[in-house]
Amino acid sequence: MNSSGASSNYSGFENPLPPPSPGFTKSTFTYEELVRATDGFSNANLLRQGSFGYVHRGVLPNGKEVAVKQLKAGSGQGEREFQAEVEIISRVHHNHLVSLIGYCITGSQRLLVYEFVPNNTLEVHLHEKRRPPLYWPIRLKIALGSAKGLAYLHEDSQPKIIYRDIKAANILLDFNFEAKVADFGLAKLTSDVNTHVSTRVMGTFGYLAPEYVACFWETYRKV
Repeated sequence: MNSSGASSNYSGFENPLPPPSPGFTKSTFTYEELVRATDGFSNANLLRQGSFGYVHRGVLPNGKEVAVKQLKAGSGQGEREFQAEVEIISRVHHNHLVSLIGYCITGSQRLLVYEFVPNNTLEVHLHEKRRPPLYWPIRLKIALGSAKGLAYLHEDSQPKIIYRDIKAANILLDFNFEAKVADFGLAKLTSDVNTHVSTRVMGTFGYLAPEYVACFWETYRKV
């Protein structure tokens, strides 16, 4: 869909996935709107980059700051992660989960627009040189906030969602060091976990939800 609600083509992907479900009510943006918001995806607005693509700070016409995640065009993995994030994060609302504002599908471009969380990631605060140390009360606050977000996904959301990439780089912080869990590209609905037999674990080893790993090994043992 584009900002007018019309369907756009999925050129650039060999096996395109269907658009988000009709019940998805988040805003849609044109690619041109997001180019303007991020000043042409300038390096000055680059927040971080990873295997998925790039995240830039942007400002919407109403003055609202956002984070624009641009997935790599032409990537099957990028397409799957885009679909997963749109479908999954649109279902959840919690103070310790990053909020999705909207998305853009234009040709081969796939972009997600999130609330802007201004204090970078936990990984930056732990490992970047010249950063002041995080004192134990702040570390505890971050740990508890992250745990509350994950507990909501795993226990309280319907359907339950298994988060499969729990690491410091995916925990965003505001200026009060309130944690927000982000990046749902590898998350999985538990209905899928319980009904689908997989031959491999998806996610970052060492950062997988224990119940997901246990489910996988139980399935593997029965095969």
